[in-house]
Amino acid sequence: MEILKSMWGWFRSAVSTAFVILFCASFILWYILKLQYTYTTDYSVLVNVEGEQLRVPCVIEGKGTNLLGYRVNTHKEIRIPLSDLKYTFTSDPEESGDGALTNMYIIDPQSMQSAISVRFSDIKVISVGDVPPLRLHGEEEK
Repeated sequence: MEILKSMWGWFRSAVSTAFVILFCASFILWYILKLQYTYTTDYSVLVNVEGEQLRVPCVIEGKGTNLLGYRVNTHKEIRIPLSDLKYTFTSDPEESGDGALTNMYIIDPQSMQSAISVRFSDIKVISVGDVPPLRLHGEEEK
């Protein structure tokens, strides 16, 4: 413990407080300038379709400030009605134990990409990965 105290005392005497403050300020300004560039990154979007939540992997492109804003607000989910999506429908009565039918919707990735792109105004959705199947419990679709 004494070694740490002596090293801290040496550091304080060797490095000026003004230098540390200006160094931190320059780092913050550099970071702000870098956020103005356009970046491409992987991002997992939380989508709510008919009350079921899906996590859809996407590749998105946008300014650093916009991407950082979406990363900070990761708790936000996008509501997309099933009518906005193209899908194939299957029904599996054996999957649920209570006798109710489990409707499984296989969603087309292109329609999911279009639906997400419309809801993101300031970033561009380049591609959508594997969309997990949507499972809804209820009566068979007519």
